[in-house]
Amino acid sequence: MRAEAVSHFNGGVQSKDLGSGRTLSMSQSLAFFALSIVINSAGNVLTLVTSAKIRPSFLGAAYWSAAEANLGTALHWNLFWAFLILGFLTAALNAVLIHHWDWKRIAGNMAFMVPFSALIQIFADFFNGKYAVFSGLPVAHSTGMVALYVALNFLGVALIGIAISIYQRVNLVLHPADDLMQILRFRYFKGNAARAMWASYIPPTIMAIIAVVMTQTFVNFGVGTIFAFLAQGGITGIADHVVFPKLKHQQVDVGK
Repeated sequence: MRAEAVSHFNGGVQSKDLGSGRTLSMSQSLAFFALSIVINSAGNVLTLVTSAKIRPSFLGAAYWSAAEANLGTALHWNLFWAFLILGFLTAALNAVLIHHWDWKRIAGNMAFMVPFSALIQIFADFFNGKYAVFSGLPVAHSTGMVALYVALNFLGVALIGIAISIYQRVNLVLHPADDLMQILRFRYFKGNAARAMWASYIPPTIMAIIAVVMTQTFVNFGVGTIFAFLAQGGITGIADHVVFPKLKHQQVDVGK
């Protein structure tokens, strides 16, 4: 079904913002998509790297990133394969929620995952100093560095929320986790971004539990993860209005 119009403000979306058509040209859609996927991958890696650079670690990464990184470590996958494979499994869950297997939608999810996973690895290598142009973020040894990394971690969460807002509105192809959030948002939560985001955290919670059972360790979860859990959905809803405010949700479809 197409998302039904809602009569009041709900997590950043009003009835006039939703439509069954597409008003963006393909070149505009691709430009917005390219910008948002770079912002998202950079934000995700910022949360992961800043968490690892404070010892003992207390920051944590964004919720999905933390869970996927932990399960990837448990299964001996690098970030590329962890994000790609777990993304495909999330796409399968989305098919269950919309009550039919949409190959075009699945292909779109995978089309998102390949460049996104590659960018995750590239940014991770960059911030860890694997390229000659930058020596990487150092381990924090002072209060000032810790404060900076906390700020960068929270910035990473905000970047993820902003990126989600942009490419959900463009709705060309979506990350499976954000497709899940959009399905929940408009099919089950009447457009409320924060509630939908919280519900979408159930799968990564399961991933994290599996990883803990397998490795007996609990890393990449902390203050930053709590901040992401509480604020990321709200940031997405706010960004719908303040980041490219003329960009409206395009062709929202959350199944029959």
